[in-house]
Amino acid sequence: MSSIHFGSHITSVLKEARTFAPPPHFAEQAHISSMDEYDKLWQRAKSDPEGFWAIQAKAFHWFEPWKKVMEWNEPWVKWFVGGKTNISYNCLDRHLHTAKRNQAALIFEGEPGDTRVLRYQDLHREVCKFANVLKLLGMKPGDRATIYMPLVPEAVVAMLACARVGVVHSVVFGGFSADAVADRNNDAQARLLITADGGWRRGKVVPLKQNADAALEKSPTIEKCIVYNRCNQPIEMHPGRDLWWHELMNNASSHCEAESLDSEHPLFILYTSGSTGKPKGVVHTTGGYMVGTAVTHRWVFDLKDNDTFWCTADIGWITGHSYVVYGPLANGATVMLYEGAPNHPREDRFWEIIAKYQVSILYTAPTAIRTFVKWGDEWPKRHDLSSLRLLGTVGEPINPEAWMWYHEVIGGGRCPIVDTWWQTETGMILMSPLPGATPTKPGSCCKPLPGIVPDVVDKTGQPVPPGKGGFLVIKQPWPSMMRTIHGDPDRYRQQYWEHIPHVYFTADGARQDEDGYYWIMGRVDDVLNVAGHRLSTMEVESALVSHPLVAESAVVGRPDELKGEGIVCFVTLEGKNTPSEKLKEELKAHVVKEIGALARPEEIRFTDALPKTRSGKIMRRLLRDIAAGRASTGDTTTLEDYSILARLREEEE
Repeated sequence: MSSIHFGSHITSVLKEARTFAPPPHFAEQAHISSMDEYDKLWQRAKSDPEGFWAIQAKAFHWFEPWKKVMEWNEPWVKWFVGGKTNISYNCLDRHLHTAKRNQAALIFEGEPGDTRVLRYQDLHREVCKFANVLKLLGMKPGDRATIYMPLVPEAVVAMLACARVGVVHSVVFGGFSADAVADRNNDAQARLLITADGGWRRGKVVPLKQNADAALEKSPTIEKCIVYNRCNQPIEMHPGRDLWWHELMNNASSHCEAESLDSEHPLFILYTSGSTGKPKGVVHTTGGYMVGTAVTHRWVFDLKDNDTFWCTADIGWITGHSYVVYGPLANGATVMLYEGAPNHPREDRFWEIIAKYQVSILYTAPTAIRTFVKWGDEWPKRHDLSSLRLLGTVGEPINPEAWMWYHEVIGGGRCPIVDTWWQTETGMILMSPLPGATPTKPGSCCKPLPGIVPDVVDKTGQPVPPGKGGFLVIKQPWPSMMRTIHGDPDRYRQQYWEHIPHVYFTADGARQDEDGYYWIMGRVDDVLNVAGHRLSTMEVESALVSHPLVAESAVVGRPDELKGEGIVCFVTLEGKNTPSEKLKEELKAHVVKEIGALARPEEIRFTDALPKTRSGKIMRRLLRDIAAGRASTGDTTTLEDYSILARLREEEE
């Protein structure tokens, strides 16, 4: 983040006039059902944040009450100080005295088609058994365990069992390489690795145990490795170090009291890519994170007892932690888990799952939505999607045309869309429409949630006028904010608190419109500097995607002696459309028509795919290197498909 170049503001050129009021039938039964109700709640939280969050926290089980709601010593915060609780208890035990005991907690479908359902009492039993396994292996509160697994129920069991006994988990996405796993083991100084023989992805087995073995050669602090048998793969088991999950569970007691943990006890470390090449370990703690994720899950998704909630993220990402595991289970939700790829065996796997299990809430990434657009409408149209009542997006700004496709083709024009803005560091959703209250605008995350006080400012911290782009900051602490970067408090302070004084710096550009709605313009380091104007890459990408032949685009700058930067666009076409010089000129003219001559691309490059992280974010940093003819540097451990880079470089040559 130290490499960020601050200009005075960012020029905003995107204009979007469409608005969609909440459907009356949805608003009538919503938890928050009008903008008047939202405004009152937001003002109450702004004027008395401690009183507001104390009311929210009282809905949970505390072994001992807190003595003070918040302690703020910038940039260090504590929430529910002196309180004792356990998030595993709040996700499981709390529901066993209610009708939820027999309700499905997890509905699982594996990529090969195998299915399982775990009721709340089943999940509680499995978690207690695995918690006893952890204790048997000598794991104590504060010890770290790495979880490197496919998206199967046992991965959720492992997380909740760690939380139950106070072991700090570090979940590493199952698609990561051995080196990425070793880096995270070593930074966390983990004592235990929990993995599987493999996981299914597009009909093939991802060799997790093989990768884990290579990682363990470089992970001196790991003492034991637990292996879950998912795919019946022949693997090497190292005597004394490697232990089978099923053998340990066969002998484990199903009774395990949840540890009474301090509200500020670390819950997990989650590594997020750093631009420097060194991943940074974001630390979240117990009490505030629990309150923040559960409350926002209920508000934003307007959760009802009969919902089947599907967040398509892997648990290796913060979205999976907050809105697959902790938030939904704390609310007693029924959670859908799907192990594999959205196009295996065909491009309609997601829509097939929604119809089969009557999923009512779908929460997925804009990148996935743009991929579905590219695959064509015929796939979702094969299935009855009428069970859906609410749609959500997460991960990066959604361009208006993808929003409209999601609304019309997937939601049938009847489902509100919650476009959520938040980060690994924030722990919970900070800005989103409330589906029964907020009139939505395609591409806007709308308004901050109660308890969140954002602003759009210039580099000195002064607010910029409506319609002007600037830097998005948060002015007031919230319960689920990260506490530090593991082992590097100085980096935490410098990166998030020293760029602009006395506020949390999100490193995102944004603007506020005349209605007070927020529009996220992408990462500050994704801004283009063209002829003295700072332009958001997201806005140029939205203009390109509004052309009927374009499925997806990524826009970067390359050095230009005259303008400062020239605009280079990487474009993926819809379906079977073919690239041509004529289409390049047509797309350049289309951007000029949508935005203005200022944003005319210097170059359009057609590509069949874009380099993305495994969570679906486009790695524009790598595209900048390609556009400028440079070798790629920095952290590439999160890249989904390395062959895309090679193909793009070949096209360049």
